Amino acid sequence: MRNTGREHMRTLLLFLIGCAALPARGESLPQRYADYGELIVTQLTSAPFPHPKRAEGHKYQGQLYSAQEHYSDKTVAIFIPKGFRETGQVDFVVHFHGWKNNVEGVLKQYRLIEQLSESGRNAVLVVPQGPLNAPDSFGGKLEDADGFKRFMADVAETLRQKSALKKKDFALGQIVLAGHSGGYEVISAIVDHGGLTELVREVWLFDALYAQTDKFLAWVDRHLGRFIDIYTEHGGTKAETEQLMAKLKQRGTAFFAGKEGEAKPVDLQTNKLVFLYTDLPHNDVVHQRQEFREFLKTSCFGKLE
Repeated sequence: MRNTGREHMRTLLLFLIGCAALPARGESLPQRYADYGELIVTQLTSAPFPHPKRAEGHKYQGQLYSAQEHYSDKTVAIFIPKGFRETGQVDFVVHFHGWKNNVEGVLKQYRLIEQLSESGRNAVLVVPQGPLNAPDSFGGKLEDADGFKRFMADVAETLRQKSALKKKDFALGQIVLAGHSGGYEVISAIVDHGGLTELVREVWLFDALYAQTDKFLAWVDRHLGRFIDIYTEHGGTKAETEQLMAKLKQRGTAFFAGKEGEAKPVDLQTNKLVFLYTDLPHNDVVHQRQEFREFLKTSCFGKLE
């Protein structure tokens, strides 16, 4: 009987330990990231979708992705890191996800909030919902003329109304645009005609230079912002990246090119055009080696308190 009792107690103990390791049932996204700062999950009318061009959904390889299921979500996540220093203007890093993803999945899979917090940079993270779990690069309203300007005005107003920030009369500061995979398309539209081009200081493409290269190059030439392109062997971006580097070399434009694991912080800080070849798979380039964090640490943003 003693052995049976011991087994029972052991089973109960293991069960309790297992329960303790599980996230609390019904835990919201803001609660999940509360230790890192303040996360606001909201719905904005200026968010990418819905959009008239996807009113009938989108067909890809014979499969229809309906408007109701994939192009009606207005979710936008806005994160203010703990220790955020209020200066009268707010800097932003806006991240655009790739195909077949969603805001919650992006935050979890790529550890964007954790990487921002670990970077120690004084910036607010914004993640808008693109095509919801759909194979589509279209950026909806953020591809419209001045669409990004309207979107960021709504983001700023949300911060004034819903955040714990004390200074409500802040101005929009420096903006970094980051995108993984299909996120390139909306970023190219933003730097071309989004309405806030003068505030965009940096563009980071995580295995995402598939097309629209002339728009990125025009932005670089006009604003001399930092452009980082990390690319893989089999992600579909290598040829376009190599063509861009060849064009830059032909016209005598300086750039840094090297292996992602060997690039030093000074290489990222002192070069405006950075091309990093990585041996990582396509879906690992944002987080596997803390790439998002390292780009933040060498960015235009100031430090947290």
